[in-house]
Amino acid sequence: MTDEGIPEPMRIPAALAGERVDRVVALLTGWSRADVQVLVERDAVLVGGKVVAKSHRLDTDDLVEVLDVPGHVSPPGPEPIAIDVVFEDADVIVVNKPAGLVVHPGAGNPGGTLVNGVLARYPDVAGVGDEMRPGIVHRLDRDTSGLLVVARSERAYRSLVEQLTTRAVERDYVALVWGEPESARGVIDAPIGRSESRRTRMAVRDEGRPARTRYEVTTTFEEPSCSLLTCHLETGRTHQIRVHLAAIKHPVVGDGTYGGIRQALRLERPFLHAAALAFEHPVTKERVSFTSPLPRELQVVLDRLERERAARDAAERNRDA
Repeated sequence: MTDEGIPEPMRIPAALAGERVDRVVALLTGWSRADVQVLVERDAVLVGGKVVAKSHRLDTDDLVEVLDVPGHVSPPGPEPIAIDVVFEDADVIVVNKPAGLVVHPGAGNPGGTLVNGVLARYPDVAGVGDEMRPGIVHRLDRDTSGLLVVARSERAYRSLVEQLTTRAVERDYVALVWGEPESARGVIDAPIGRSESRRTRMAVRDEGRPARTRYEVTTTFEEPSCSLLTCHLETGRTHQIRVHLAAIKHPVVGDGTYGGIRQALRLERPFLHAAALAFEHPVTKERVSFTSPLPRELQVVLDRLERERAARDAAERNRDA
């Protein structure tokens, strides 16, 4: 095991082939099966580099990797955390998440999350869906801002999960990326899995899960060279937009994890914002949609780029006059 108590990757012998992954990890580590199941639910157990369900059956020579240790974490409780509610009714809540706020408790973040704030304002959410992340049907990265829908009833939870599975939920993001994509619009269709070199990161991998991101360039800037994109998620993998844009050599400005930090334009967070969200209301069946303007820290950057471009254009016109 490592100094943190994380076991080394385990190659499955023939004697354990056909067994469930939660049972095998418990057997090989000495942890309780319940603790291992919590790790699986937190995507902290990988088989062949992929996230699996706790009931997944193993094959001979499968490589099982454990990314964390049991934390004996209790279900989250209410905390006085301010949340910006865009819409609410008896079944759904739409919130505008600020950058820096983690969506739900997990390794390294036992509290102080969006879920804790939701539970303080809407105690009935505690019984909806997964008890460790009640009401949560999709997530935003900690440093990504924007719109997120939370299920307030079990019927809404089931409906929204189904809509996400069938890609009926529309999610559009605004991203500022380095450089200018060769095509003004396109689709990045590349599977995403855990990075082999940095297990806390994601990467485009043949063995990963299918992932598709559509993008369209809306504005380009020359100094520094960067482009404003609208990105549409067709799937919802961890870090999907950030990984896909980095894979085509246009990382998100300010994204230190995937190569977006450059001196020409310094940001304290990735320039990535969930700007539009649409889905079928679980009860009324009406299509509902919401939009969120760029937060101030991103709008300031965009305004600066626009001003500098306007000044350069004016100077050029004066030279030509």
